[in-house]
Amino acid sequence: MKAGRKKQQLLTEKETELMNMLWEHGPLFVREMVDLYPDPKPHFNTISTTIRILENKGYVDHEVLGASHRFRAVADRSIIRSRSLTDVIRNYFGNSYKMAVSSLVKDEKISIDELKEIIDLIQKEDNSIDNNN
Repeated sequence: MKAGRKKQQLLTEKETELMNMLWEHGPLFVREMVDLYPDPKPHFNTISTTIRILENKGYVDHEVLGASHRFRAVADRSIIRSRSLTDVIRNYFGNSYKMAVSSLVKDEKISIDELKEIIDLIQKEDNSIDNNN
């Protein structure tokens, strides 16, 4: 890790909701974020505090527009997704992707047919890489 650069922390469920809003809608004011929530809507101050936490973690930045701040995601969704999945696999499945997938099958979150589709996609991708070399 480079000096002066802090390690990004995992997102809480509420932080993830706000990041998804920013990724899907682009830069937003806190009031706009509140409006995007279904009823019952969280309080303005709750969203404001959470978005500032995201900013302190390095996931969000803001621009000043008049007396207000408009926030935007600076963290890439795919990087966070990958890091989060890696952390879940490490922390809950002994760093075994095989155990994680087995758990999904056992809990009927993924079917055998879906697994076969995934294998087919991987094999096609692998063949595509081989043909490009």
